[in-house]
Amino acid sequence: MDAIQPVRRTLLRDRAYEAIRDAIVAGEIEPGAVVRDAELADRLGLSRAPVREAFTRLVDEGLLESKPQSYTRVTPVVAAEVRDAAAVVGAMHELVTRVAVPRLSAADVETMRRSNERFAAAVEAGYVDNALRADDDLHDVLVRVSGNHAAAATIARYTPLIRRLERRRFGEGGNCRSAGLHDQLIEACAAGDVDTAVRVTAEIWRGLEELADDEPEAH
Repeated sequence: MDAIQPVRRTLLRDRAYEAIRDAIVAGEIEPGAVVRDAELADRLGLSRAPVREAFTRLVDEGLLESKPQSYTRVTPVVAAEVRDAAAVVGAMHELVTRVAVPRLSAADVETMRRSNERFAAAVEAGYVDNALRADDDLHDVLVRVSGNHAAAATIARYTPLIRRLERRRFGEGGNCRSAGLHDQLIEACAAGDVDTAVRVTAEIWRGLEELADDEPEAH
């Protein structure tokens, strides 16, 4: 029974982190907005301690910036940081794709197909949250099957920096990643064609680096 309390604390911290991170990525808390632990703790129905821990993690991940005894606020979207994050995340996806493709089952490939169907439908309907969720579900199959926990952690850490820009640009009338590229990736996975799967993965993430190239240096 003594081990229960640390687990509960971790879950509360993670709950706070995920809620605040998602609000920042979605633009519900805008770049430059000051965030206060007491206010967010009240909104989340938590104590201030897990919110403060979440703030520390979000500062480390680049979504918040903090000046001691002064403020904690949401960072601007900086093109160079998005490019760097996309390059790192893309490299990790290429790595997991190379490892995962020979291990994929027919059920795994089918999960990827269904995810891409949901992605294409969401893009057509303009539902950005659904599109990005389906996109994550598709690529998460490869991350999971690869079994590379270090790559998975790196992807989880840096993807929110990319998503923040990707989501906003989609909301401004842009387009999410091409469902056609996803189709190519899935077909390569189904055929066990590692080299093609890695090449298409690189193309997908190169597109996100290019998205950052069109972004002003701060927003």
